[in-house]
Amino acid sequence: QVQLVESGGGSVQPGGSSSLSCAVPGWIFGTNDMSWYRQAPGKQREWVASIGIYGATGTTNYADSVKGRFAISRDNAKNTVSLQMNSLKPEDTAVYYCHTNHGGRDYWGQGTQVTVSS
Repeated sequence: QVQLVESGGGSVQPGGSSSLSCAVPGWIFGTNDMSWYRQAPGKQREWVASIGIYGATGTTNYADSVKGRFAISRDNAKNTVSLQMNSLKPEDTAVYYCHTNHGGRDYWGQGTQVTVSS
């Protein structure tokens, strides 16, 4: 079973920063775009950011709600994808999931909680 393993997150005050990391099996990391999603209580899971496979950074895309505040990156040597979150708002509170699609199948991490509260 393919495992994507997230780490990071936790509790942070509004305006603060937090970072997430996701370890990905090497055999799928190098050939697929990577994404972060999040799911807030009582809401549907939503896409947050994606990064393409080419180069150290790849092509990045962001949801309008996080553009200019969040930054996705990938480390091709360590098979990890990260999400740096700055200027956090209470509405960023959610469980964050790492995601990729390989061979037409979706793979998800177990999720990591980010809580933004004073």
